[in-house]
Amino acid sequence: MHISLRMLWAYSALFLGWLFSGLESQMILTQPSSMSASPGVTFNIPCRMNTGYSINSERARWYQQKPGGVPRFLYHYYTSTDQGRGTGVPERFSVSPDASQNLWNLVISGVQMEDDAVYYCASWDYKLTGHTVIDFNEELR
Repeated sequence: MHISLRMLWAYSALFLGWLFSGLESQMILTQPSSMSASPGVTFNIPCRMNTGYSINSERARWYQQKPGGVPRFLYHYYTSTDQGRGTGVPERFSVSPDASQNLWNLVISGVQMEDDAVYYCASWDYKLTGHTVIDFNEELR
């Protein structure tokens, strides 16, 4: 059987098309790198999912890392009936989804000085992709 270069190119193009058709874009979660808070206010930290994915079909996980400490699991959210806090996490922490913006908000009701930390969001089996530092207003310290 004789295969011309033209046929070989056509088969190669078909193979590469098949190979790359199975590749999907990677999920990316973005959150602000820093935010300012005042004690006592309700504070939202958004975690936005990129186009091509939906928060309605993914699970959010939030972690808190205080200076010199290790990340602590705070909260997971999948649906309104499948969500919960980590052990010892105060009730002022919750997660509120916003499907119209394709994001989850970590909600801290009545944020306190002890909440000064780095916050990470992640989704199910995906790696952490960013973090948010809460910076309390200097005059309130």
